[in-house]
Amino acid sequence: MGHQLLRHNWLLYNFFKAHDCTFVRLTGANQLAIILPNSYQLSSAWTSILAMTRISPDRSSQPPFPGLRALASRGSGAANIAVVLRQEIVEGRYRYGDRLPAERSLAEHFRASRGTVREALRRLEETSLVTRRVGSGTFVNYRERPDHHDVAQTTSPLELIEVRAAVEPPIVRLACMNASARDVEHLREALGKVEAAGDDATLFSGADELFHLALADCSKNPVMQWLYRHINDVREHAQWSARRDKVLTPARIARYNAQHREVFQAIESRDIEGGMRAMTRHLEQARSDLLGEAGQEK
Repeated sequence: MGHQLLRHNWLLYNFFKAHDCTFVRLTGANQLAIILPNSYQLSSAWTSILAMTRISPDRSSQPPFPGLRALASRGSGAANIAVVLRQEIVEGRYRYGDRLPAERSLAEHFRASRGTVREALRRLEETSLVTRRVGSGTFVNYRERPDHHDVAQTTSPLELIEVRAAVEPPIVRLACMNASARDVEHLREALGKVEAAGDDATLFSGADELFHLALADCSKNPVMQWLYRHINDVREHAQWSARRDKVLTPARIARYNAQHREVFQAIESRDIEGGMRAMTRHLEQARSDLLGEAGQEK
């Protein structure tokens, strides 16, 4: 493989990434090593392009990370940053094995503190989207199944609710039976975050996914945990964004959060029957709201 140096020229970065090159940051230098695929020959054209990478461009008008979307005007909290980075990963802008930008660089891009960025990355790690390696960085751990987009595009919201109705009450039963004190505390934290989202549909949606995933983790059943991560993958698909803003009105968000708290209190008190009833009511309410929106669109 051929190794050459890159001085943060982001236009050239896009070029090399499009040609399946990989990058390694050099310790103690504001530079990256470009690793060319074995299939490439260092022709005169490539040599000229590589020579250009030694030019240090004016970065004042260039985005720090090509393709990384900016935050919406809602703010730069950890939940919102996690939602943005999750979409970047699920939609393929960062692929399996890619290293995410450093915490300091992400903090500058999102205009947030490094602690906030670190919390966002921790949330992604909880859902197994990334792996964090001390001294090396944060790497994408998400592998897209070949049929993932097909399933997400052909699954209707009502079909997804049907799956959730079949899966989540048993998850609550297992959570009541198996959750440790630490699991319950983690679930309490997730509840606090979904309640703190207020009326913001985007923040609520991201925190809601994490709350329900924390429920699956409380089950202590690896298959349930795996299954719910795939349910969240379908929920995260781009086609859901427009519908989410219509369904998640402030009144509904408040109602869903009251139901979330009922589920949590049942798990905390090990009330299996009460927890399963609360989750069933929660999903029946979500189904009713979806049907109401569908009827208004006709």
